[in-house]
Amino acid sequence: LRPGVASAREGAIGILSRLIASVRDRFPRARIRVRLDGGFAGSEMFDYLESEGVEYVAAMAENSVLARRARRALGRARRLSRESGQSEAVFDETLYAAGSWKKRKRRVIYKAEVVRLEGRTPRDNCRFVVTNLSCTPKNVYKVYRQRGDSENRIKEAKNSLYLDRTSCRRFWANQLRVLMTAAAFALFQEIRLKLKRTSLAGAQVETIRLKLLKIGGRLKTTVRRSVLHLSGHHPWAKDWIQVARRLGAIST
Repeated sequence: LRPGVASAREGAIGILSRLIASVRDRFPRARIRVRLDGGFAGSEMFDYLESEGVEYVAAMAENSVLARRARRALGRARRLSRESGQSEAVFDETLYAAGSWKKRKRRVIYKAEVVRLEGRTPRDNCRFVVTNLSCTPKNVYKVYRQRGDSENRIKEAKNSLYLDRTSCRRFWANQLRVLMTAAAFALFQEIRLKLKRTSLAGAQVETIRLKLLKIGGRLKTTVRRSVLHLSGHHPWAKDWIQVARRLGAIST
């Protein structure tokens, strides 16, 4: 947890350094690849990732220099879109050095796209990413787009477990709330793993809460054991029992 006025980059390298060291300790032969949103892009971050020998793909905001270099590709995309009547994209690359990069040029991939939606005027959509990958521009952009699933997990933690509910007046109280939410999210991921080969395989947190946790039941505890009685008409009873068994419960 950071102050609300903190930039996205603050503390990012410290977190990455611990994470990368942990991954290398457990998987010494693994190839590590980092995908970054534009808020984390910057000379200091790129220098760190390159010094660590880590692959990276990071979004970058458009500027007048990059827009000018993508102009020809955008013209091709417009022509292709007029001919096909559909959205079209052209991928290309350039070497670019921002002023803060100490004149060090890096590979920038751009997607020059024209988006056509029914009933709307076609619009230009240029996107840029900085990378040290050596594959084709189109494949680099595919790698970057894979970040979408990671963002879905973040949205789950925020929308389903209220990660951003930090309404306490004291900083450390809010820090504890965030840590407790993170722990709960980790437990949900374990439940998600146990849901393989069930009707709820791949279910998101909100669905798991609604169908497996927010249900009525009666708990009977004795000296030797605790017995949970559920309704026999629960529509997901079979999945509930299967997950419970995989987590170590014994059904009677």
